[in-house]
Amino acid sequence: MFTLDFISGLIGFILTLLIFSYLINDNPLFRMAVYLFIGAASGYAAAVVWQYLLAPQVSVVIYSEDLGEWLLAAIPLILGVSLLSKLSPKISSLGSVAMALFVGVGAATALGGAVLGTLVPQVGAAIGAIDVQADSGDAFAKLIEGGVMLAGTALTLAYFQFSAERAPDGTPKRNIVFEGIAGIGRLFIAITFGVLFAGVYMAALTAMIERLNAMVDFIRPWIGF
Repeated sequence: MFTLDFISGLIGFILTLLIFSYLINDNPLFRMAVYLFIGAASGYAAAVVWQYLLAPQVSVVIYSEDLGEWLLAAIPLILGVSLLSKLSPKISSLGSVAMALFVGVGAATALGGAVLGTLVPQVGAAIGAIDVQADSGDAFAKLIEGGVMLAGTALTLAYFQFSAERAPDGTPKRNIVFEGIAGIGRLFIAITFGVLFAGVYMAALTAMIERLNAMVDFIRPWIGF
């Protein structure tokens, strides 16, 4: 009799084989597995958004007797419904206001996240790295480490200097000293990308090993091991 564990294991085994079929060539079986994954992930995300974000807010508004809350709920509802007008070219202009607000809020959120979540912590890390009094370890080693981090930050930012004159082919035309500084910054960027790629590769390799172990555990009882 098939149990739930057996059925789930069989589905995982088949989907893993479909994903591994990409090693041979891009084929419809691989694309089917990818579409299933995207669909399941999208459905799960939609369920989470409704369960933990939309449904509580809707319940508060429905059971509230405050006119102010009803008005506050009506504004995003109208804007959200107006976005559906983008599906038809004839009435797409009705959703321009909501789209403009959506893009503006998204851009402001992204800018605030970049400043507060990346630039400010990076500046703080660069300053804290050369603070030899903040750590009880070897002050000289900490100073060297902080100097490398500070130099890497400054040289990487120097690489993105776009105010230089442009050559006829459109490339920045810097003086030889600044070009050398930008080259060192490019080296730091390459090292960073290499580390990120290695991290992604290790994560993918770990996932592959986990799936191979799952497949072996699934077929082991059937082959007598």
